[in-house]
Amino acid sequence: MPQQTPQPVPPPVPRPTSQEPGPSSPNPPDRRPLIAFAWLWVGAPLAYGLYELVRKATQLFTG
Repeated sequence: MPQQTPQPVPPPVPRPTSQEPGPSSPNPPDRRPLIAFAWLWVGAPLAYGLYELVRKATQLFTG
């Protein structure tokens, strides 16, 4: 059985760091309003659901 010669491993591709210029813009857009809206979009129905759960569980166990 013939032995195979090992193939050379290519060097790793350098990745840009924060000091090096990259494809991102120097001033990325502020996403805080979008994040706040997303939390409200999910949090409001969740809070209402938990409120209804506690209200109905209280009715169930207190009669």
